Amino acid sequence: MKLSSLFIGMIFAVAVIAVLLMVFGVSFHRPLAQGAALYNPANEVVVRGVVQEVQEFACPVSEGEMGDHLLLKTGDGVVQVHLAPARIMRSQNLKFAPGDQIEVVGSKIRFHGNDDLIAREIIRGNESITFRDSQGKLLMMQ
Repeated sequence: MKLSSLFIGMIFAVAVIAVLLMVFGVSFHRPLAQGAALYNPANEVVVRGVVQEVQEFACPVSEGEMGDHLLLKTGDGVVQVHLAPARIMRSQNLKFAPGDQIEVVGSKIRFHGNDDLIAREIIRGNESITFRDSQGKLLMMQ
């Protein structure tokens, strides 16, 4: 067997493997941070405002699960607040509604080009709801 035939065969094999990897969607990039990894205690702030809207969508803060979110109107504008996975919110019977006046303790993050907040604790009237520990790990597991 000639050396050139062996070389051409190796190139063909590498090309076939590369095509198969692309077809099956194999990715070699590092995944984005999710869940508690996004929570940075150094970025913790307290924000007060009025709930404008309640939303549910798949989110990396909820590790890809459907998660509950609030659009909070503050003195500085509107901020999106990431709460917890929707299944946890339902199991704990936690609900928020437009018009609720709340105070949120949480970590500021950058999400889809906006400054958002991952809630650690929410105070509504004399009710205090703690979602995460000081490192961002969910406390309400279900």
